[in-house]
Amino acid sequence: MRFVPLLAAALSAVLAACQPVPAPHISNAPPPAFRATPEQTAFADDLSQRTFRYFWDTTSPTTCLAPDRWPSAPFSSVAAIGFALTAYGVGAERGYVTREAAAARTAACLDYLYALPQGPQASGVAGHKGFFYHFLDFERGHRYRTVELSSVDTSLMLGGVLFAQSYFDRDTPTERRIRAAAERLYARVDWTFMLRPAGTPRAINLPSSQGLSMGWKPERGYEPHDWVGYNEGMLVYVLALGSPTHPVAKSAWDKGWMPGLADSWATYMGQTYATFEPLFGHQYSHVWIDFRGIREPFIASKGIDYFENSRRATYAQQEYGRRNPLGWTGYSADLWGWTASDGPENSDTRVVNGRVRTFQTYSARGVSPGVVRDDGTLVPTAPGGSIAFAPEIAFTTLMAMKARYPRVWDRYGFKDAFNPSFTFTTPPSRSGTVDPRSGWVANDYLGIDQGPILAMLENQRSELVWRTMRKNPHIRRGLERIGFTGGWLARRTS
Repeated sequence: MRFVPLLAAALSAVLAACQPVPAPHISNAPPPAFRATPEQTAFADDLSQRTFRYFWDTTSPTTCLAPDRWPSAPFSSVAAIGFALTAYGVGAERGYVTREAAAARTAACLDYLYALPQGPQASGVAGHKGFFYHFLDFERGHRYRTVELSSVDTSLMLGGVLFAQSYFDRDTPTERRIRAAAERLYARVDWTFMLRPAGTPRAINLPSSQGLSMGWKPERGYEPHDWVGYNEGMLVYVLALGSPTHPVAKSAWDKGWMPGLADSWATYMGQTYATFEPLFGHQYSHVWIDFRGIREPFIASKGIDYFENSRRATYAQQEYGRRNPLGWTGYSADLWGWTASDGPENSDTRVVNGRVRTFQTYSARGVSPGVVRDDGTLVPTAPGGSIAFAPEIAFTTLMAMKARYPRVWDRYGFKDAFNPSFTFTTPPSRSGTVDPRSGWVANDYLGIDQGPILAMLENQRSELVWRTMRKNPHIRRGLERIGFTGGWLARRTS
């Protein structure tokens, strides 16, 4: 993920007055069976193919330098590359493209990524120690300006790399080449490099940890924050512990991730779970890892697994939308969803429904007991990326977004975000278009928001990504070294 300033908003008085609602189902019971209606199936078919086409059409067939956003396309996002590589397999499985075409593109991309220069210098390289910089330029695939060497964006890229390794399993020259290239890319990453040396400064008030850093810059060293749970960093730890060449010790999880995980456990909007404001933190690791039925000691002590945790986070957001404590336009039990996304503007002088409002452009929107970041912007990837956890509410919301705000739906599915409360036409919004009746809609699609929609929709429909990744030995190794047991980990796969 990108580093963005976060808007803090206290809602303790409002939330204290809200009464909890029952959890959607008993914690240890499986989610209720879901069967899509014909209308939902037709919608899913259309959304899947449109979102796949976003990655197929906008990503270079030879370099895999997926745009961070489109159509503005200022630079490539390493995380979006991981979602693109995953999309290619989904497209092949669904018949949107041939398997041969998907394999050829994947092989070329992996070879290109491995050949990009690495090193400690500040420019002229794509990465260092096997990690990649957050953004890359389109011309050469080198570091974009002064962005950080990113542990999580590299991990999201590697999620796609390892998916390709396990999906393309046939004995053909191209598919053998994919598997070998994926192994080289993953094995090259020196995860121990992201263990912050003793005495290195950390962010103010951050507990001392032995966890993995969010990143590093040649100009100043390590980023001030470590991956301290609960957030999208779970995938970082699985890959770091699963490395066949440069793994970190389990103490990184125990003394890095775990202290913050315990602190995040709370009850919010009638749900008790490990909380994190934006839904991407509850979704990204789940794109490639099937957490159903597998547990490590902490989550086992709570009587659930991380899949159920994400399901509860999704239901909490729906309930927040139903209650709509800030009185934004359009919110309801059918219209909800907050995660990192574009927004209409940076301003604190607008008045909506008699209140002075603060709006943001790109921001990590979301809700939790301690922090609410809500400026009236609704984000389709929030319910879209949760469709595998709670299809019974996510389908309804996505279809309502399309029906009630048709400007948000276009060639590649959902534009990144929309804000029904932002109806101000002057000055013109730089990030989107404004209709004085229906509000603001983003100009761009974002790769890191399109990716979870496609992959998690496919997991809900066929479990393709989960089934594929259960075969990957690196994912299994990382989970087992952390201490996950049970479920599919108890069964050996071929």
